Amino acid sequence: MGSKSHKFLRKSQAALEFLTTYGWAFLVILIMIGTLAYFGVLKPSRLLPDRCSIGPEFECLDFQLSQTDDTIKIKLKNNVGEPINIDSMAVSTESATALFCSGSPGISGTWPVGNIRDFIFSSCNSDEVGLVIGEKGKVLITVNYYSVRSGPEYTRQVGGEIFSTVV
Repeated sequence: MGSKSHKFLRKSQAALEFLTTYGWAFLVILIMIGTLAYFGVLKPSRLLPDRCSIGPEFECLDFQLSQTDDTIKIKLKNNVGEPINIDSMAVSTESATALFCSGSPGISGTWPVGNIRDFIFSSCNSDEVGLVIGEKGKVLITVNYYSVRSGPEYTRQVGGEIFSTVV
């Protein structure tokens, strides 16, 4: 009986040493991962590319979110298939504070098929909605337009987003 209990003690000691050794190693790894996440090294948004998508009606050729001059710039191409008029354009964020831009993006006149236009929203409250220089920011865009052929009674709406590093 004595050799049986001695054999059991050796096995339990080996199991306890195994758990203690690897338990400490596991704890150190968790602390390292937590530290990296705290200091922003593991932010997945830093790894994502800048993008602009606004539906098949418009092709987003270029874009910029700027906190230094409080502007949102977007270059769009008309892919609707016919000349259109822009009724209105708006930008917003998912922030609790509303994004407000006092400058008009200049949306007058007929926009021919395949033509490219720049739209600039100026005097935006970008710092109040959380757009920080060097960080990724997301801005939602809504465009209301109508076909020249159909008229303003047949307004259509398309939405999209800009996800970009704020400059």
